[in-house]
Amino acid sequence: MAPSIKDVAERAGVSLGTVSNVLNRPDKVSEATRTVVLAAIAELGFVRNSQAAQLRAGASRSLGLIVLDLANPFFHDIARGIEDVATELGYALVLCNSDEQASREDRFLQLLEEQRVRGMLITPVGPTSERLDALRSRGTPTVLVDRHDPRVDCCSVAVDDVAGGELAGAHLLERGHRRITYVTGPLSLRQCKDRLTGLRRAVGGDVEVDVVEVPALKARHGYEAARKLFDDGADPTAVFCANDLLALGVLRAAVSTGRRVPEDIALLGYDDIDFAADAAVPLSSVRQPTLRIGRTAARLLVEECDHPDSHTHQQIMFRPELVVREST
Repeated sequence: MAPSIKDVAERAGVSLGTVSNVLNRPDKVSEATRTVVLAAIAELGFVRNSQAAQLRAGASRSLGLIVLDLANPFFHDIARGIEDVATELGYALVLCNSDEQASREDRFLQLLEEQRVRGMLITPVGPTSERLDALRSRGTPTVLVDRHDPRVDCCSVAVDDVAGGELAGAHLLERGHRRITYVTGPLSLRQCKDRLTGLRRAVGGDVEVDVVEVPALKARHGYEAARKLFDDGADPTAVFCANDLLALGVLRAAVSTGRRVPEDIALLGYDDIDFAADAAVPLSSVRQPTLRIGRTAARLLVEECDHPDSHTHQQIMFRPELVVREST
């Protein structure tokens, strides 16, 4: 059995209150007493239960983060930015992966609330969540990550995906493309829908835009969609994908069917993950400032956690950037 604070007190020959003071208010204890207590802690291998202490004080130092797909480098980089700030400000981060499933998201929201996290960062699966709304109504500070909804009374950090779609469309139009296919995840996801809106806005009504919707934003779905597209005789001159993983799958399908990129078909992704530049044909992409998104979201959440009375909700919207490489 792990040694307790009572064991430490007995080994050091002091009261429980003295051990507590050494752990939490060392300035109230003499140096000689601190030395004795710390020696007992080292001898017993005692590890304090910080969570219990925080819950007694009513101030947990844990934050919850729920992302759509941790296998996607985009969310991995956002999580890294959040963790950087959380660590810097003395918070621990509990990371959960909903895998784009509302049922998993619901279970994680319940679990994190049971664990009494101080605040929540989340990229929701759908436009609404009763459990998330209930969590917020019970006073848990929440920041939406990679989501923008001015109707929601909480902070959010996102990227202007309509503008990102416009960048992609304008670039392909400038390259002379008039038959463009948009390969996307579920259009119920705001990002996917907004990128399509921007694409159509940029190319106008004279350019044909075909939409291929796949179940999830994963490379294998991009590959399968592109193979079916090619097998069905479709002949787009350019493919714009809702994220880089889909684009990498489309690239594999193009190469496997003897198509040259960009000579036979141009390919443009979204996010500019690290793999984009290292692909067999370096991938043009619309870049999102992932680390900055994560750091900004974490700072907003900690500010609300630590200063709830003076905190003002903010809706932060970053601008994307077009990165042109060999694929277009």
